[in-house]
Amino acid sequence: MTSVIENTGALERRLKMDVASADLAKQVGDRLRQLSKTVKMSGFRPGKVPMSVVERSYGASVQAEVLGDLVGKAFNAAVTEHKLRVAGEPRIEPAQGAEEGAISFTATFEVYPDFEVADAASCKVPRYGCEVTDAEVDKTIEILRKQRASWNQASGAVAEGLRATIDFAGTLAGVAFDGGTASDFPFVLGEGRMLPDFESGMRGLGVGETRQFPVKFPEDYGSKDLAGKTAEFSVTLKKLELPQLPEIDAEFARQLGIADGDVARMRAELRANLEREVSERLRVRNKTGVMEALPSLASFELPKSLVESESGALAERMKADLKARGMDVRNIPVPPEAFREQAEKRVRLGLLVAEIVRREKLQAKPDQIRKHIEELSRAYENPPEVVRHYFSNRDLLAQVESLVVEQNVVDWLLEKAKVQDQAIAFDELMSQQG
Repeated sequence: MTSVIENTGALERRLKMDVASADLAKQVGDRLRQLSKTVKMSGFRPGKVPMSVVERSYGASVQAEVLGDLVGKAFNAAVTEHKLRVAGEPRIEPAQGAEEGAISFTATFEVYPDFEVADAASCKVPRYGCEVTDAEVDKTIEILRKQRASWNQASGAVAEGLRATIDFAGTLAGVAFDGGTASDFPFVLGEGRMLPDFESGMRGLGVGETRQFPVKFPEDYGSKDLAGKTAEFSVTLKKLELPQLPEIDAEFARQLGIADGDVARMRAELRANLEREVSERLRVRNKTGVMEALPSLASFELPKSLVESESGALAERMKADLKARGMDVRNIPVPPEAFREQAEKRVRLGLLVAEIVRREKLQAKPDQIRKHIEELSRAYENPPEVVRHYFSNRDLLAQVESLVVEQNVVDWLLEKAKVQDQAIAFDELMSQQG
């Protein structure tokens, strides 16, 4: 078998290859003879079907199958011979001009780009830091106290921090709407559970009193029927309650899982939990900064096949997300072209990261994988069981390996680049979506 490679673009290649007719005929004959030993056909005993009948029934499909195998082997051999790194699937077509005794084909495909990575010292990267202090521990304890508060009947009028139990009915242009009516509905003023206009209208209302007031729904409200509109609400206050927070004592510590009720140990464990959460959020934020900076280190052509594949995958992910939200996606156009820019960024970053990993030898080491899994396990009640579960599941191990490789790239760039250290407030870091 012979092959000739031709450059037809920056990354596109065309490979012409020949398959020997004799090889095709021999392998087709071998397979048909093997098939005749087991094939079942009406009127014949198994293994006794005449070869002529077998050829008529299965000859075309067997020839197509064998030819596909031979072309695949010829392509793989040519790729190895020419030291090509193929990106995506090749497009294989019959070709004219074959020599006698041969069948010619062409394979059109793309290769991965070759590129240089610039000196990482030229790159500017932010690195965020956040300290967990006693103030953050105290604030967390206060949140936990409020979550465990008991409620005592209160007098007076609705005010910040009090729990109101109400009946309410809302109308749009005098007509009631779905979800606009409720009885014995409790909420705490100031928690942001209700719309701002609703909370404003409630302030100062006394037990047993009824009040009417308008409530403007925001433009991005979840219900299209209510978004941007103003409804009229009638509200009756049935009960008002004042929170009583638990003392920070041994009983409170036991409620948080400290068996001996040691308050100091409770604070230490809360601090450790906060520090783990902060560390993970900083890791994610710093990784994002590194990944945004990396593309500045190299410029190269992208294989169109990889971009198209990634665009399609993003479109399918969007459809799956919409379907999971209960939407009928059959009539919702989700064209892959809409994701092209995002796909290009993802493909570029993936190729660049892979090249940096290869050049800098940043592959995940076994001890790094184990350390990462052990850190993950600390968030669970039975860490050894979690570790065993990860090491017994290849898919989970692959996910951890990928995360470790990404972190190796992050650490590499933060070590080489011009790092700009920036402090971030605890509340700002914790308010970000994980």
